[in-house]
Amino acid sequence: MAKAIHDPIKHAERMKKIKQHVDKRIAKAQEEKGTFVLLTGNGKGKSSSALGMVARALGHGLKVGVVQFLKGEWNTGEIDFFKSHPNVTWHIMGSGFTWESQNREQDIACSEAAWAHAEQLLQDDSYDLIVLDELTYLLHYEYLDADRVLKGLIERPEMQHLVVTGRGASDELIELADTVSEIKEVKHAFKRGIKAQKGLEY
Repeated sequence: MAKAIHDPIKHAERMKKIKQHVDKRIAKAQEEKGTFVLLTGNGKGKSSSALGMVARALGHGLKVGVVQFLKGEWNTGEIDFFKSHPNVTWHIMGSGFTWESQNREQDIACSEAAWAHAEQLLQDDSYDLIVLDELTYLLHYEYLDADRVLKGLIERPEMQHLVVTGRGASDELIELADTVSEIKEVKHAFKRGIKAQKGLEY
């Protein structure tokens, strides 16, 4: 971050240059297309950020599809809040792929069933935004065929926006995405013995 300038004239000159730079970038960025946002990294907030985009899209009257690949039977505030909205289709993968399971075949079957649902959304141009929450884990553990997943992401409708979340995103996902944010963990309450809090973690 640049050092603050306290002289008002020099500050105004700096801000004028910054504005000119930003204005030029905005003027060049005129392409309209479905944007792929990838949220990865070990820090807290990836799914929360994605759900913020769901709220933003709904505020504009857009149609949204959400597939959550890890939530299983968890009862979370966002599910209760968003599922009742008429412009949202919400699908939660069965309880197969969590740390509770030690059955790889069951995990794969649940993953494939959830991905089949995601594929339907990705092929439907009536959806303006698709969120694939925690998808990266299924690729990391090879529960899904990476080529099949990448094909589905690439071939989605031209104007359909996409958000994918999860730790350890593959190089292929990073290369394909238009915007990539890596969320870094600095501290986490859980590691200090503070349990998950209603309204923050679920």
